[in-house]
Amino acid sequence: MLILPWDSAIKLLISFVLGGVVGFEREAHEKPAGLRTHILIALSSTLFTLLSMSSGFGDPAMTSRDPARVAAAILGGMGFIGAGVIISTGGHVKGITTAASLWITAGIGMAVGLGEYGLAAFTTFLVLLTLTVLVWIEKYFGQD
Repeated sequence: MLILPWDSAIKLLISFVLGGVVGFEREAHEKPAGLRTHILIALSSTLFTLLSMSSGFGDPAMTSRDPARVAAAILGGMGFIGAGVIISTGGHVKGITTAASLWITAGIGMAVGLGEYGLAAFTTFLVLLTLTVLVWIEKYFGQD
């Protein structure tokens, strides 16, 4: 029998949307990791965070569970994925910003998994600000 608590389903849906917002921006600028990748990163981070707090990881009283270990594993895995996005050709490195966007998307997913919706939404706003508005400032000052 399939039992999906509504609060978990809502968290996954919010994660889907927030990851999709960041991924859409990356997709629109034809970056190495786009919409689907960012959504999957956000969803997986939310799912792993939810699982780390479930009774399957220890006793129901939560005396032996350590969600921080799962958080550390998520961030370590993001380092691996991020490294695959970064490309170096002719002394010029590309993909670092996309790798960082994947990393922060994992953090957004973790925040959603913990029920920190405001934190996740505001972080998503700041990520979009960084990826859209700050690029104009960089161009103005000749950094890009």
